[in-house]
Amino acid sequence: MARPQSRFICQRCAESFLRWEGQCRNCGEWNSLVETIVREPSRARGAATGSAEAATRPAGLAEIADADLPRLRLGIDELDRVLGGGLVPGSLVLVGGEPGIGKSTLLLQAAAGLTREAHGASGVLYATGEESPGQVRLRAGRLGLLAGEPGERVRVLAEHDVGRIVEVARAERPALVIVDSIQTATLDEMEGAAGSVGQVRESALRLMELAKGDGIAVILVGHVTKDGSIAGPKTLEHLVDAVVNLEGERYAALRLLRATKNRFGSTDEIGVFEMEDRGLVEVADPARAFLHGYAGSASGSVVAPTLEGSRPILVELQALTSQSAYGTPTRKASGLDPNRLSLLIAVLGRRAGVGLGSHDVYANLAGGLTVMEPGLDLPLALALASSLRDRPIVPGTVAIGEVGLLGELRGVVGLERRLREAARMGFVRAVVPRPVANMPLARIDGLEVVTVDTLADAIKIALAGRAAAPHGEAVPAMLG
Repeated sequence: MARPQSRFICQRCAESFLRWEGQCRNCGEWNSLVETIVREPSRARGAATGSAEAATRPAGLAEIADADLPRLRLGIDELDRVLGGGLVPGSLVLVGGEPGIGKSTLLLQAAAGLTREAHGASGVLYATGEESPGQVRLRAGRLGLLAGEPGERVRVLAEHDVGRIVEVARAERPALVIVDSIQTATLDEMEGAAGSVGQVRESALRLMELAKGDGIAVILVGHVTKDGSIAGPKTLEHLVDAVVNLEGERYAALRLLRATKNRFGSTDEIGVFEMEDRGLVEVADPARAFLHGYAGSASGSVVAPTLEGSRPILVELQALTSQSAYGTPTRKASGLDPNRLSLLIAVLGRRAGVGLGSHDVYANLAGGLTVMEPGLDLPLALALASSLRDRPIVPGTVAIGEVGLLGELRGVVGLERRLREAARMGFVRAVVPRPVANMPLARIDGLEVVTVDTLADAIKIALAGRAAAPHGEAVPAMLG
């Protein structure tokens, strides 16, 4: 059998070259040539049988057979929730994260969980190109996965050649194949080094053929670059069915699992884990985990009830302001949108009388959580005003709402669910935007809900604790 040939294809004009060149001679684009395997078209198309022609004939939506396959439960509720209820057989999933964040640990636990959940089913093939079998066994021993079904049905293959991985997978027919990592995978047909654009893309294509053609779920581990994006070509994320990122500070305990793409479920759900000696442990009550160490009496601190998918999570938002010692003030945001921070500084100075133009401003979400929803505008503005005036927010208060350029407050989705979670956590007061006339707020037992129209009124209420005037009103709390 002749060895497949490769060409260097320009990603802009699709011109083909035999060798790599820094600049495309056809369109003039620099560094656009990517090595690609040339696949010959099938010659048997003209001699196709009647059944093959019927398979490629278009069909109406109602005529298509139901292909709803039972999902593979991984035995980790937080991971199954992010994936939309478990792995779909034949799907291709990309798991990304920074080095040392816990990707390999999580997937080894998921492989063990699958063997426990799927009694009598095929096992898991763990293909590693970064570690030896002995190193994988050491991790499994630390996680307590050597005994029972995981120790027997999770099979380790120390191999970086994708052709060999596919060959073993088709011979053993596992329910799941884990490739750790896609940056170390190579194809003999390609001349580029492991991790190059051509190798990564062609390796992912070969593994996608395995997943779709043989119905075997495949999970790829991907590294991230300095800016936090998954390394490799962007087409890698378009090829896979789901992209899942494991986030968090490497030296902190909490880890967040978030889906940025999911063809079989929602991308709004998150999973929360805590890194311990026995691996990643699910956090049953994330609200309490993110509020661990919350003092509640310091200036520049406020609690915001965020909503991640269907799960409300209370997080502490901290802000610090100080007189700038240089000409250009510093603006730093961690876990927040820095553009929203700059916008709120301008709105505070213009609409609420809180001038921060000559101050250094630092904002942070405690616990390593990253939230980009505009509902954090109001708590961030309150934290900035509290820090500047060195006056703490009234104890037991939460705040949520979007701030407009005119200083007006706008509502957020799922407000009642957020406030009920705040009441469960023991908070007694909530500052929120005034709802529209035909959508009144439900009364929540144990929580006083104060509605306001403008950012200036919200600052007065949050810092002074008195009733809103003249536009705000206090809504008495009762069960909705």
